[in-house]
Amino acid sequence: MTNRFAVVLAAGKGTRMKSELYKVLHPVGGKPMVEHVVDQLQNCSVDDIVTIVGHGAERVKDQLGEKSSYALQAEQLGTGHAVMQAESVLSGRSGTTLVVCGDTPLLTAETLESVLVHHEQSGAKATILTAHADDPSGYGRVLRGDGGQVEKIVEQKDASDEEKRVQEINTGTYCFDNEALFTALQQVGNDNSQGEYYLPDVIEILQKQGEIVAAWQSDDFHETMGVNDRVALSEAEKWFKKRTNTYWMREGVTLIDPEQTYIGADVRIGRDTVLEPGTILSGSVEIGSGCRIGPHTEIKNSRIQDDSVIRQSVVHDSDVGRRVSIGPFAHLRPETSLGDDVRVGNFVELKKMTMGNKSKASHLSYLGDAEIGSGVNVGCGSITVNYDGKNKFKTTIEDDAFIGCNSNLIAPVTVGSGAYIAAGSTITDDVPKEALGIARERQTNKEGYARKND
Repeated sequence: MTNRFAVVLAAGKGTRMKSELYKVLHPVGGKPMVEHVVDQLQNCSVDDIVTIVGHGAERVKDQLGEKSSYALQAEQLGTGHAVMQAESVLSGRSGTTLVVCGDTPLLTAETLESVLVHHEQSGAKATILTAHADDPSGYGRVLRGDGGQVEKIVEQKDASDEEKRVQEINTGTYCFDNEALFTALQQVGNDNSQGEYYLPDVIEILQKQGEIVAAWQSDDFHETMGVNDRVALSEAEKWFKKRTNTYWMREGVTLIDPEQTYIGADVRIGRDTVLEPGTILSGSVEIGSGCRIGPHTEIKNSRIQDDSVIRQSVVHDSDVGRRVSIGPFAHLRPETSLGDDVRVGNFVELKKMTMGNKSKASHLSYLGDAEIGSGVNVGCGSITVNYDGKNKFKTTIEDDAFIGCNSNLIAPVTVGSGAYIAAGSTITDDVPKEALGIARERQTNKEGYARKND
């Protein structure tokens, strides 16, 4: 099999975004644009990926990590100059190089694979990914000969009236014979108004040498779109959402209102799950089958197992078991783990804690830095008091304990299995197994008190 390489162009500042955030790090579907590109390339049997970085280089490297190697374009002098920066990694190696812009987040592995295969089978030295545009204004037109080979690419400003009517456009994604690419790049000049070295000039150089230049047309114009400003970013988000939501509905997931449902790129959902309007799933999320999520629920970097229900709640970095009921208006903060058949009710906040099977905290509680066993009832208004102003401490509640309403458990403290805590108690010492812990002032009635205040 032919060696395959990829160069991702991600060095431009993106001034039209008018943002402190480096352009290719702007998210689409909850993931930075450049990471979308690199993830799709990894699914194309590419041997080496080289990302060209410039502005914000360290942040891009931090985001992509070991998914790619890197080359620095210290001064941005055009797309041809950017590809030249990969010479130390790729020059002299035989194979095919795919050049992709880091601001094309909708490109799929299937499309990139199709371009690579077409290029390798056609015997071309270069292949252009093209698309059909209903309105091609502003795009370079791809002009083909009788045999389907590319004769030239003409920019909008240089096109004749007849050429402007051509609707096949250049998307800016290319395949090259790797050795021919770096040889031709040595011949690219910068005699233009911008003083830059343009990658499309390689196409003209190869054609003058009599080499074959091919093209492969995508079925979906929107998939090939690049993002240069906030308007285009919103368009990319819209098309990503439509494509993603359509995919999951066809996989057996019900979306009550797809226009008001947001599913990230790294989300997995089981069949017969229902997503209500206002549901936002982002990061690495796994939802089992038969769940009901929403309305107005946010889940991030979490696992929700089969047949669980989450209503009007927020769940981050947590693990939720089977047949769990959460909400409305609950908040699961990071490192929360719930067993099966757990009930977490309205206005309950959980953080860095575990709760065993069939336990419940039905209303108005804060449970942080805690280990709660199975079959435990946590009454309304109960709090694990985990912080002394400097350090956090752990509360342990063992199986089948009953925590009365409005109880404060001052950590570190353990409530033994089967023990009871009387309502309104502030517990500072361990409560033994099956004991009753009472820690409250005895009631005193002051007769005639109201008359004294008249």
